[in-house]
Amino acid sequence: QMQLAQSGGGLVQPGDSLRLSCSVSEGTIISFTMAWFRQAPGKEREFVAAIIRTSSTSRYADSVKGRFTISRNNGKNTVYLQMDNLKPEDTAVYYCGLRVAGTVSTDPGGYKYWGQGTQVTVSS
Repeated sequence: QMQLAQSGGGLVQPGDSLRLSCSVSEGTIISFTMAWFRQAPGKEREFVAAIIRTSSTSRYADSVKGRFTISRNNGKNTVYLQMDNLKPEDTAVYYCGLRVAGTVSTDPGGYKYWGQGTQVTVSS
């Protein structure tokens, strides 16, 4: 059974940085399109970033472009989300998702497996 294990997150001040990690239990991460989504209280889960399988092509939501970076460590079977210059509006539970297709979906329904979620709170 495929499992995605997340780590990272926490409480930071505006302008700080955080790195989230998501490790895949089966297969090799380069074979999957990996994405990060987030969900704030009372809101729907929204797309943040994705990296396409077998390539380094990535895609970002406009709200995080230039501040967040998604990357992959094939040897560790792990995908990362480096978040810089964090803002209060970035506060949410962040989830990593996995899909086999070689395209990005900004719809959460396009991902078959999910991590457990990790809280990111940006507050002064």
